Amino acid sequence: MLRGKTAVITGGTRGIGLAIARCFAENGADVALIATRRSESAEANVTELASTGRRVKLYVCDVRDNAAVERTTAEIAEDFGRIDILVNNAGITRDGLLPGLGEADINDVIDVNLKGTIWVTKAFLRGFVKQRAGVIINLSSVVGLMGNSGQTNYAASKAGVIGFTKSVAKEYGRRNVRCNAIAPGYIATDMTAALSEEATEQIAKQLPLGRLGKPEDVAALALFLASDLASYITGEVIAVDGGMYV
Repeated sequence: MLRGKTAVITGGTRGIGLAIARCFAENGADVALIATRRSESAEANVTELASTGRRVKLYVCDVRDNAAVERTTAEIAEDFGRIDILVNNAGITRDGLLPGLGEADINDVIDVNLKGTIWVTKAFLRGFVKQRAGVIINLSSVVGLMGNSGQTNYAASKAGVIGFTKSVAKEYGRRNVRCNAIAPGYIATDMTAALSEEATEQIAKQLPLGRLGKPEDVAALALFLASDLASYITGEVIAVDGGMYV
């Protein structure tokens, strides 16, 4: 479905980002991964992805740093040439009730989740506009749609991603650039691993599908949105949440 395409994925060495990278590579795309740091696990994941026969390369960049994003974008463009797909997946949490959140708890979450998405999109848009084609997929959250106690900072950042997604879709649709958002619910990743087994079971009972999602559930939607099958879809926010936000 993506043969001949090149995708850039932030936060692409673990969790949902890695699942998307694996899915894209298995479906023919070359993949540039952006991560905050190099690690043995990240390098191992790059090796695994390269075993699909696709070109895969890891870049270290703090998406909060606009200058660093510009440098990394230029490096990726130099290495891969044409970029077709951008997935803004990098994200963090700093949970707690609002009165207990410190300045860093708020700034870090907004800077990574929202401003990072803006900086990276801005950097790659120039190429998309020039080639009059491009797909942007932003990872939001159902929390950005419905809010959640103990996650005011995270909800604000993810709601911002939704507004940003719709605005980019309106600005660049006539340049054949599509921009959509995915809003995952409870997905079994490192972020949810901190939950107790009892808490996980209670959450699952409240979901219409009765289970937490898998990163591959999100990756399947990302593959569809990145492909030509979704060529008339832009500005949408699609939940992958087992019916949580019904």
